[in-house]
Parts: sequence; structure tokens; C-alpha cells
Amino acid sequence: MIKGIIHILVFVLLTLITQIGGVIYLFSVLIIKRKKKRYRLKRFLVFASLYLFATYLVVPNTSSFISGRVQVQTNTHMRAHNFLTGLLNRNYVSKDLHESLIDIASKVNNRFHEIQLIYLDANFPFFDGFPLLPHLSHNDGKKIDISFIYNDQNGIITNRKPSNSGYGVFEEPKENEFDQTKECKEKGAWQYDYPKYLTFGVHKELSLNEKATKELVELFTQNPKVKKVFIEPHLKRRLRLSSSKIRFQGCKAVRHDDHIHVEIN
Repeated sequence: MIKGIIHILVFVLLTLITQIGGVIYLFSVLIIKRKKKRYRLKRFLVFASLYLFATYLVVPNTSSFISGRVQVQTNTHMRAHNFLTGLLNRNYVSKDLHESLIDIASKVNNRFHEIQLIYLDANFPFFDGFPLLPHLSHNDGKKIDISFIYNDQNGIITNRKPSNSGYGVFEEPKENEFDQTKECKEKGAWQYDYPKYLTFGVHKELSLNEKATKELVELFTQNPKVKKVFIEPHLKRRLRLSSSKIRFQGCKAVRHDDHIHVEIN
């Protein structure tokens, strides 16, 4: 009974984290019986092998046929901030969004040499409506989070980011700027700044490159396929961004002064 509950919990956890991991886990349990010697080790090795095979070979070649989503390219112009994004299958988008990302990544690289478009969480490969936790809306292939652009300790533009996860190091409002976080938390939105607990290590020597980040946001707002861009109100004002596509995401979500949320029609 207890072992059955454990299997169910592992299945649910792997499904929520990777989408495909739960099914592969159950398959490994079925083919490696407890009667076998060192069954735990063998079960783990079978799971790991099948998971890696599916993640890097099967899913990228089937997702476009099943759900119309493609794996975001990794090239000299664009890449994920963290290798876990790909390992956990969180790097899939619709074909239209992918075309926009390729175009914008090329423009970013042309304007700021050697600078790549660095993305964070996108979507899982299959099924509209399947949640990409902890996000509220990354469930249809039409959304992706993009990192800001930063300077290193010498003031030189860099591809490095201030946190290992890409989230949780905020560009706080200055004294004369509106504090949306304070207002949301006063309304009871306790989760509004919880990504500060998900940094997995920070690099305090980096600072926001406001000019490059402004141009990055504008490249997205100028793209005809882009419907919405979320960024905190104080940064919209500070960077003098005026596009009507730039919205406030609401207090039920989390703050967006550590990344840009982009979604297409």
C-alpha cells in the first residue's frame, strides 16, 4: 500500500516537473520487477536512459506533429539560460513564436555583438492547458520568458545573468518610482515576489543594462505577432517604453522586474 502511494507520488511529481517523466517512470517500474537483484539501481538506469532518449530524440521530433510546438533553437544568437530548461522539457513554443524569436535574436546579435537572446521558461511540448508550474499561463505554446540584458562588474555588456535560475533578482523601484510589489502585497498577494526564493545562487556584481534591455523590449513590441509583453510598471516608466502591448500582469501573478514575459496571438 505504502509503496503504491510512493509510486503515485513519484509519477505525479515527475509529470508536473517534466510532463513526460511520469509515464516513463511507470514504464520502468513495470519492466524492472522487484524480484530482480539490485532492482532499484536497474530501475533508475532504465528510467534515466529512456528519459534522456525521449527528451533529446523522440519528443523534439514528434511535438510539432502532435501539438504544433517546436523546441527553441540553440545557436550563436539564442539559447536557454539554464541547461535544466531543456532537460525538463520546458523549452517548447508554437511555430509562430519560434519564428519571432529567431528574428529578434538575430537583431539583438546584430545590435549588440556577441550578445544572445537568453530565454527562461517557455512551455511543455504537448497538450494545451497542461500547466508549466509555477507559471499561470505557460500552457499553450504561445508564451515565453526572456531575460533582461546586463553589464558585468566592469560595465561591459554580458550574456551572464544575476541568478542561476534566471529569476528572483529584481530591479527594485527607486524612491521616486511606483512600487507595484508593495501595493500587491498589501492587497494580500503573498506570492507576488516569491521568485526571490528560487534564484539558486546570485551574482551581485551584475547590473541592468537599461539601454539594451529597452531595445530588447521594443524589438518584441514591434513584432506583429507579439500580443502582450509583461514588465513591471516602474521599469516601463524608467525605460520610457510606450507601446500599448506592454501590460501589467495583475497581482495574482508574480512580479516582472527580473524578466520579460512575451506572448503572441
